[in-house]
Amino acid sequence: MAIDLRQLRQLIVLAETLSFRETAERLNMTQPPLSVSIRKLEESLGVRLFDRTTHSVRLTDAGRAVLADARRALFHAEEVKRVARDTVKGLAGQLRIGFVGSAKAALLPRVLPVYRKVYPNVSLNLTEGSNTAIVKGISDGDIDIGIVRSPFVFASELTYVPVEDDIFVVALPADHPMASQDHINLTELSTEPMIQYTLNAIPGLHSLTMMLLQEARVNPIVAQVAEQVHTVICLVESGLGWSVVPSTAVLHATENVVFRPIRPRLKMGRISLSLAYHPNYETAAAQLFREVVGHYLTPALEQDLV
Repeated sequence: MAIDLRQLRQLIVLAETLSFRETAERLNMTQPPLSVSIRKLEESLGVRLFDRTTHSVRLTDAGRAVLADARRALFHAEEVKRVARDTVKGLAGQLRIGFVGSAKAALLPRVLPVYRKVYPNVSLNLTEGSNTAIVKGISDGDIDIGIVRSPFVFASELTYVPVEDDIFVVALPADHPMASQDHINLTELSTEPMIQYTLNAIPGLHSLTMMLLQEARVNPIVAQVAEQVHTVICLVESGLGWSVVPSTAVLHATENVVFRPIRPRLKMGRISLSLAYHPNYETAAAQLFREVVGHYLTPALEQDLV
């Protein structure tokens, strides 16, 4: 006969009270069913757990031997139920987050400590990738929530919530002749080599920067391409060309690169980070993460560059 949790709970309470009457009261039951249940437990184990007389109840050696294991088994069973309930509520389990490299500049360092403090029992699985890879991961069920660059340039079934406003700025080597200017007109750089984003890896940034250049009537001379913003900045620092990058890159700049606002202001000069999720399959943990991010938005950095 299988042992159930109800019997283990009865065993533990009876061992504490050594009274069938008091045990029955604690467990909101009558004495006869309690007695039957304990007897069936003993039959299942093949040993007596309690010595009973008309006036007393005491644990046998076998009863004392199994009591500690019974308590542990009941504790772990209760833990399993608690974890299951908390996971459904988003208070435990795992949250898989995909993020573009730019999220490391300000948003993630600001939000993750808060989220971990509020939901310490949620295990975070963080994966850096491109817009395309993150969107595919969410659609395939491999990622719960993503942090991507927007506006998004191709259609998907996901929902996008902007959470960090930003602007494009020009990145120049510190020794560039225009580095001393307060701002840059992109047409001034039209004849100089540019570092562009890889089309296949990051169609979002590539397309957005191309639309920005088209609006400025600049046909760029692309000297190098790179997948990540920090790689673009490294190539600029090496003197291989100029580029346009999100202004959050300023937070991790070196003395060998300068960032300048684009003038005149362009309609395509704004860019955002957005949370991406599937509205039909959003987990509770992902929803709570969105709520935390909503309370701790990273402000735009434009005021630091104008």
